[in-house]
Amino acid sequence: MRKKLIVIGGGAAGFFCAINAAQKNPALDVTIIEKSSKLLSKVRVSGGGRCNVTHACFSIAEMIKKYPRGEKFLKQSFHHFFTTDTIQWFKERGIELKTEGDGRMFPSTNSSETIINCFIHEAEKLRIKIVMNCEVVQLENQLKENSGDNTEEKNKFLLTCKDGSILQSDFVCVASGGYHKKEYFAWLEKLGHGFSSPVPSLFTFNIPGNSIVELMGISVNEVIIKLNGSKLSQTGPLLITHWGLSGPAILKLSAFAARILAERKYDFVITINWLPQFNANSILEKLKSLRYDLASQKVGNRNPFCLPSRLWQYHLECCGINEDVRWADLPLRLQNLLAIQLCSQQFHVKGKTTFKEEFVTAGGIKLSDVNAASMESRILPKLFFAGEILDVDGITGGFNFQHAWTSGYIAAKTIASFS
Repeated sequence: MRKKLIVIGGGAAGFFCAINAAQKNPALDVTIIEKSSKLLSKVRVSGGGRCNVTHACFSIAEMIKKYPRGEKFLKQSFHHFFTTDTIQWFKERGIELKTEGDGRMFPSTNSSETIINCFIHEAEKLRIKIVMNCEVVQLENQLKENSGDNTEEKNKFLLTCKDGSILQSDFVCVASGGYHKKEYFAWLEKLGHGFSSPVPSLFTFNIPGNSIVELMGISVNEVIIKLNGSKLSQTGPLLITHWGLSGPAILKLSAFAARILAERKYDFVITINWLPQFNANSILEKLKSLRYDLASQKVGNRNPFCLPSRLWQYHLECCGINEDVRWADLPLRLQNLLAIQLCSQQFHVKGKTTFKEEFVTAGGIKLSDVNAASMESRILPKLFFAGEILDVDGITGGFNFQHAWTSGYIAAKTIASFS
């Protein structure tokens, strides 16, 4: 009889595992089980509907720095399937990826449907069964329940679904995505697997009551953001929104500080340096020189730091500086206030905002329980994991999808190698 593989989860990692396993071992009977009525939902919304497939980073040492959790694990797994392999995999299926200025890679069509259609076509071609609206609530291994002869026959998995149906399989790959609540891990915990409790990652900061929200829509190419009371900081673009702050710098900080911010109940203080090329001392020297270089000009008419004009006016207002005052007449006290404002402005953050296309869960199955070279459970043979269910998460830019492709491919290759 044909060996059976059931992949739990109809997302990026699940499809990638199923397709590659079926392709590498045509004798496998492969089924994808999805608990909802939608397939590849994150692929569809990623990158604003364009699907940020991966990132144009070709150094494993550099790539793993983009993952707040799972760095050592990925250092091993990326040797088996990396960015170049992803690009080639899609190219072999007629999909060219293009690289944007920030390194993000998208299908040349600029549509996530290109990726979705590819996966659906491959699944149909390989006769992969897809079962929708089927949630697995219990997973058992018969070998653990029985002993004696016919070990091969008894080394089967029994999957109990919410509707009461029971499925049997030789191999199981759990690719169910990130769980938002620790209770959802109970069925895997019963198998002996530990997990890191889930907390949100990749979210924006709410700053209620702060006048900066009046500048919604304004972006700055580069700032430095520090989390007060920690050593964590991030550099990158920032976007002002009607609820607070967003953009790559904010999202990166939220990822690396995910657990700290959860502990603080999303009530914390950040410091922003709006001019990363300056520090507390050099900005004072610059302002002193401006008093001479722009002596007769009004402070409000000339923005010497190339900040958006409305943002410059905001900084002046925060310091109580009259826009009509000449640089030469700027009081020393206000000059010092402006230096602090530009290089170390503090914001009290209360709350977060999360969006579907950005949402990632920090937490998941403990990596010490999984073999990075095979994605097989160290606790239960022939049980595999792929994607966000593992305690691995990256910042925005295609890094989470690359982990999905890598883990899905490795699991598939291992499963397909069994006779």
